[in-house]
Amino acid sequence: MSGRAVFMLVFLPFALGHYLSSLIRTVNATLAPQLMAALALTSGQLGLLTSAFFLAFALAQLPVGMALDRWGPARVQPPMLLLAALGALAFSGGRDFAELLVARALIGLGLGGCFMSAVKAVSTWIAPARLPSVQGYLIAAGGLGAASATLPVRLALHYTDWRGLFVGLAAAAACLALLIWLVAPSTPPASSSSSTARPASLAVLREVFRHPAFREVAQLVMVPHMVFFGIQGLWISRWLSDVAGFSEAAVTYLLYLGMAAVIFGAIAVGMITEWAGRRGVAPISVAAAGVALFIAVQLGFVLNWAPSFQLLSVVFTLVGTVTGIEYAIVAQSLPPSLTGRGATCLNLLIFLGAFAMQAGFGLVLGCWRPDALQHYPAQAYQVAFGVLVLLQLRGLFLFARRRWGAAPQSGRIDYPSGNPATSPPITR
Repeated sequence: MSGRAVFMLVFLPFALGHYLSSLIRTVNATLAPQLMAALALTSGQLGLLTSAFFLAFALAQLPVGMALDRWGPARVQPPMLLLAALGALAFSGGRDFAELLVARALIGLGLGGCFMSAVKAVSTWIAPARLPSVQGYLIAAGGLGAASATLPVRLALHYTDWRGLFVGLAAAAACLALLIWLVAPSTPPASSSSSTARPASLAVLREVFRHPAFREVAQLVMVPHMVFFGIQGLWISRWLSDVAGFSEAAVTYLLYLGMAAVIFGAIAVGMITEWAGRRGVAPISVAAAGVALFIAVQLGFVLNWAPSFQLLSVVFTLVGTVTGIEYAIVAQSLPPSLTGRGATCLNLLIFLGAFAMQAGFGLVLGCWRPDALQHYPAQAYQVAFGVLVLLQLRGLFLFARRRWGAAPQSGRIDYPSGNPATSPPITR
């Protein structure tokens, strides 16, 4: 297909799916005050309710990833979106914590294939050398969705309540399912033959887990990615309210700036990775530098860096977009028949971890008593962020020891540099 056709029929429909998934994943950060008031939720319950999305999302990864490699994203994604639409309708009608918890999990299950479908689609139709930039644009679409969950949602709440909002999200998911079913091309036979000839079994997933490039990038970037998803989707907003003392309107505005920063950050990461690749710098090294900067930003939360609370909240999301680079590294490193299952393995671990991070952060805060307005003290957030920093430092330390320590250099892993001559071929 021509470049224009690839954009209109492949990239755009699946990018819209990732946009919608990011919007729904993040919307509870804006709706938290309404949800807590309507259901009298504690911090632990709010964290569990929001993180149920991640748990269900993770449970969908294995079957959806196998289905993607067997039937392709054009056939797998529409029914998944319809399931998400059903979950959104159930959420809009939920009357207690248990009903909303089940509905939120159903939404996560239905949206579990959005990003994987997009990764599989672009990996099938776009040359490997272009993957870092194109996947950067894809992550930027997710950032736009997350940004839409802030100020636009707050404006929408002037005309409806959170229940009506979820009715609208259900309609959007159903319409997108129809769009993909009508316009998305099927996976080319040459691209799908190698995957369908092999059994869709856990043995193939073990092959992905054992791939050295997958293991190294997972060890370095996966925990920061879990932190980014788990904290950005809920607790940054509560930190801005509880510690920084901003009003609800100011928090929504800062969330909007932070999510908008994801768009520019994702595009910049893709461009920097390609630029570095042309100069012989492997993507894993770019990832290591980004992870180090991301941890440094979180130290600002640990130290309660008062001079610029606003800057901390925005830079957290801006720098955190570097964690998305692991999808491009895995897509470049694995054979085409395993790209869907490679994204599956990443998503499985990332979203299980994001569930633990988001729910666990709330449990740590719950060790302190909130004030009359249900605001938790700064010390609670400092301890919670300190735990996150310690969890991430291990992967960065191990990477540094492998690359610059006394370990034998023969054990190093070579990654595609972004040059088509050195990147693995992709079946068209």
